[in-house]
Amino acid sequence: MENRKTQIIDLALKLIREKGYVAISYDDLSKILGVTKASIHYHFEKKEDLGVAVTERVLQNLQDFSSFITNSNLTVEEKIKNFYERQIVLCDGGICPVSSLQSDYESLPEKIRQNVEEISQLEITIFKNILKVTLENRGAKEIESLAFAIVSCIKGAIQYERVLGKQILTQAMNEIYRLLKG
Repeated sequence: MENRKTQIIDLALKLIREKGYVAISYDDLSKILGVTKASIHYHFEKKEDLGVAVTERVLQNLQDFSSFITNSNLTVEEKIKNFYERQIVLCDGGICPVSSLQSDYESLPEKIRQNVEEISQLEITIFKNILKVTLENRGAKEIESLAFAIVSCIKGAIQYERVLGKQILTQAMNEIYRLLKG
């Protein structure tokens, strides 16, 4: 049973990457998995329950990543590289699921919105903590602004790369490294 539940969450995450939370339905899930909608409802009574499970998984993965980054002896550049490589894996050729959920934010049920807010804040916090090491002479506000700018740049580059089919993220990351070395 747990295997089916995991399959449903995996597929929901994939569909969120492709077309967003609002656009997916239990009918989509059941057809792709080759099961009845009742089978989906057995594991997730409402779509909101599934959305909560998906966001909790994304949050847990991000928390694990945060612990890894915090406890690693990687250089700042290596930590940034790990962050953006994680984004590539998370997106899996589609939209970043966090960005997708952020774009659906106003249409999301409250519990999912809360999870999306927590995920969004944690992404920025991870990046702020990475930057603090190299920019210790700058103030907290400036570091936070830079974290927002870099995370937004990475996510935007992923979107442009998806649409234009060019290696934009690599170019953007090269510019970010250049600016940070300043």
